[in-house]
Amino acid sequence: SIFPFKSLFLLPFFFYAIFSSFCLSFSCRVRTSSGTFLPRGRDKVVRAIEKRIADFTFLPVEHGEGLQVLHYEVGQKYEPHFDYFLEDFSTANGGQRIATVLMYLSDVEEGGETVFPNAKGNISAVPYWNELSQCGKEGLSAKPKRGDALLFWSMRPDASLDPTSLHGGCPVVKGDKWSATKWIRVNEYED
Repeated sequence: SIFPFKSLFLLPFFFYAIFSSFCLSFSCRVRTSSGTFLPRGRDKVVRAIEKRIADFTFLPVEHGEGLQVLHYEVGQKYEPHFDYFLEDFSTANGGQRIATVLMYLSDVEEGGETVFPNAKGNISAVPYWNELSQCGKEGLSAKPKRGDALLFWSMRPDASLDPTSLHGGCPVVKGDKWSATKWIRVNEYED
């Protein structure tokens, strides 16, 4: 696996996106999971994860936001969205998000794929095509597998925003899904 994630005691920190006051907002309609944020450099385990991500992406640790840990139960999903920002307010600290590292912390029995609906190519040629949920067949998809990490870029080399980075989390059909996300900015991010 990527790291000994079970050593983190997270349960008391969880919030629920379906909490009534949040359900009036756009974010509740987009994501129906529960989760928490772990500040950058929080402890030895988080620092080790961040170092490994920095080594893998060739982007400094200081450009990363805190880790977001999400838990999806049966039926829960994350609608397709971009990780980059379209308004200036969100880029004041660290600039635009340039990359995302999505780490799968659990296997999912069925569903829960990360789907890229704007991706081009022969998506049905992937060897696990017949194992994908209907949602997973709506674009290029990655099946969640414990210990795997997915790196994708929100910006192109010319610094333009990349519309093919549109992605979502398909509904979990059977089992549950745990993931951790690290967003990386163009410049240093003050956590």
